Amino acid sequence: MSTYDKSMALTGQPPEALNTGQKLATLLGMSGLGILTLALFNISFPNKGLWLTISLSAIFIGVFWFSQAAYASKLKGIKNDGVWFKSVSSRGLWGWIAGIALTGFYVVLYFYPQYLGLVKDGENTGVIALFDPLSRLLSGNPASQWFVYGTLYTVAILAFGVKFIWKYRHNRYEKIRTISVMFFQTAFAFLIPEIMARLNGKIPYYDLKNMWPLNYYNFERYRINGFIDSGDIGMAMLIFGILSIFVISPILTFKYGKRWYCSWVCGCGALAETAGDSFRHLSDKSKMAWKVERWVVHSVVVFVTLMTTAVIYSYLGNDTSKYWLTKSVFLGGVALILTAIFVWVMLYKREQLQKDAKYGAVGYFVIIMALIGLHFFSGDGNIFLFKSETLRKTYGFLIGSIFSGVIGTGFYPIFGNRVWCRFGCPMAAILGFQQRLFSRFRITTNGGQCISCGNCSTYCEMGIDVRAYAQKGENIVRSSCVGCGICSAVCPRGVLKLENGPQKGRINPTEVLLGNDVNLMDLVNQK
Repeated sequence: MSTYDKSMALTGQPPEALNTGQKLATLLGMSGLGILTLALFNISFPNKGLWLTISLSAIFIGVFWFSQAAYASKLKGIKNDGVWFKSVSSRGLWGWIAGIALTGFYVVLYFYPQYLGLVKDGENTGVIALFDPLSRLLSGNPASQWFVYGTLYTVAILAFGVKFIWKYRHNRYEKIRTISVMFFQTAFAFLIPEIMARLNGKIPYYDLKNMWPLNYYNFERYRINGFIDSGDIGMAMLIFGILSIFVISPILTFKYGKRWYCSWVCGCGALAETAGDSFRHLSDKSKMAWKVERWVVHSVVVFVTLMTTAVIYSYLGNDTSKYWLTKSVFLGGVALILTAIFVWVMLYKREQLQKDAKYGAVGYFVIIMALIGLHFFSGDGNIFLFKSETLRKTYGFLIGSIFSGVIGTGFYPIFGNRVWCRFGCPMAAILGFQQRLFSRFRITTNGGQCISCGNCSTYCEMGIDVRAYAQKGENIVRSSCVGCGICSAVCPRGVLKLENGPQKGRINPTEVLLGNDVNLMDLVNQK
């Protein structure tokens, strides 16, 4: 079949009717979902392992087949394919139906797992019982709602990851990073933790690719005791978790920017990039959204910092003869670290911050220091005038459940695929802070080649107006940028390039004009 297209439109064409292969693939995938739906309504399957295999295989093969039918006959290159003409990807009727269905699933998953068939003191029923054979095979335990979710989550990333690779097969960077997130989700987040639970039942379930503040629960008393009771391997995992925060993450972010995690490792980012790829253009590009993003996401960072401090503080003691790390020493250490970071930023990096960012940093610092000072007035088990358990439950409900799950994923078809990463993820905010101030990562642009088509801005899932930078030939250094590289992949002129270079000249908005430095002799002399 000929792939020759006479159209020169960069915006793509209205979507054509599904071909025979796509229709059959859709039927196959829906049949797999149908099996899960029947199990949800307590239809008993005689051989649960067999039917689960059939269901998951049908879903995976259906997505794979659909992707091949959609992209294999087309030339490599930009694939807009009329996304603004499709109801499901343009906030149309099917988009709202999909959003409501996903949101409803997350509400049931987090708050009403009994409707999925979870039975605390007895045999599971419904769709959870269908996953019991797989769970017993991996960990030796019956399935929970989280195992069901983890399995479906992994299958979605693998299946839609294949679709993503078909779509962006012209770009080597996109193929490699997609394979990376597929690997980390399957191995580090799904298989290895389940197998470790089978080998050593004392080890708390540990998603090895997660670190604080995403796994904000990692420093709770029961998990710390679980790590200690598990012997050397448990202590190694606890130490690894601490080193990830203070050593591994800063070094990798300095060298590669936050993309090393947000676009290559993170499970939330993996689902957003694969299953959520069809909705990336729905991200709000307005200036108001950018302002809301900065204040909300950094408020979440403050919240999780206070909550984690409170949780650790609650189970420390005051007897210096037993442990050197007492409540007062711990709070003093937290205050010292935060003060050092604040002073460093204000002294050496304040020129790189906007005015409201400076005011925000001062405000947040004053709030945290004031609350730490109030611990002397707290009762036993209290900190910041609140019980630590109250802070933990509040954070877990508002951020861990409502924001990251119900809104963050359920609202893909409405707000775009990175609404959680953009507005609520504390990990993204911390890595973005590091990326903006001391990372070597930047996206370089060649303004002389930019034709202002707007593809880059349209498909930026983080709501960055990339075209505005490209038109000026200005380096793109933004805290919110996750380095997905889609802006570069959809650029028809090769204007954008993801680079890790020296920090000097990384942020130089006053020295560029149409992609060239004003004084070209300065560049010659530097070389």
